[in-house]
Amino acid sequence: MTTPGTSSVPAAGPDVLRYTAFSAEPSGGNQAGVVLDARALDGDAMLAVAAEVGYSESAFVTERDDVARRFRIRYFSPLAEVDFCGHATVATAVALAERIGAGPLVFATNAGEITLDTGKDATGAVRATLTSVPTRTRPATDVELDQALTALRWSRAELDPSLPPHVAFGGVEHLVLGASTRERLRALDYDFDGLAEVMRRHGWTTLQLVWRENEELYHARDPFPIGGVVEDAATGAAAAAFGGYLRELGALPAAGTFTIRQGEDMGRPSTLTVTSVPDTGRIRVSGTAVRL
Repeated sequence: MTTPGTSSVPAAGPDVLRYTAFSAEPSGGNQAGVVLDARALDGDAMLAVAAEVGYSESAFVTERDDVARRFRIRYFSPLAEVDFCGHATVATAVALAERIGAGPLVFATNAGEITLDTGKDATGAVRATLTSVPTRTRPATDVELDQALTALRWSRAELDPSLPPHVAFGGVEHLVLGASTRERLRALDYDFDGLAEVMRRHGWTTLQLVWRENEELYHARDPFPIGGVVEDAATGAAAAAFGGYLRELGALPAAGTFTIRQGEDMGRPSTLTVTSVPDTGRIRVSGTAVRL
């Protein structure tokens, strides 16, 4: 048992793998720490490891059954535990597939059970496809919107009227805002502390800021100040939430699949493939990951 504020990190430290998710290149994607055996770590220790790694999130496997291919996963940013993280899920799934073989996986998370499929794509890269918990979405209130826009230094006139502001859920909650132009999305310069306070007040994990190039391609940026990070290069949880949002608006392509390009403006291009799962309320998010 540990005293509050202390941790039980083993003297040698856990074996932390480093992956980048939603890219087939080490120079792209969103980086994640992955600890495949965190059974000896308590919450304080996992938080300390995540802070030392310094990525937007790290994933910790706290229980594992390789035969049944079932795993208990917890996620930590450098500042706090997060109920669900898509890019760290993809990174962990690829790390496991490389060690126990491709195939289905089940992750028990704080947000609920996540199923995954893993295998090699046509290029030989290992790809993981997660199926989210059921999504939901609601219009943002005027108070929520005004507070967020003030911290972002955006105006209502810079929003895309065809993408109404919503709070969307795909494991955790995200404020979805559509930018009217690619230039507005590119010029991201926000009040870090002010936005973090707004997000804590309303329980949002990131903001999903998007610009629609066409119905099958969106560009996204995801501020994450409450995790101690200016921006995520790829956000699988937000992609799932956004897929549910588009489904609710009736704005999905006929095939039900679209692509999100993220990380381009921060020099870490990422590609997320998002697909609606009919009659389930769930969304699939797919991408590759490579070890760093």
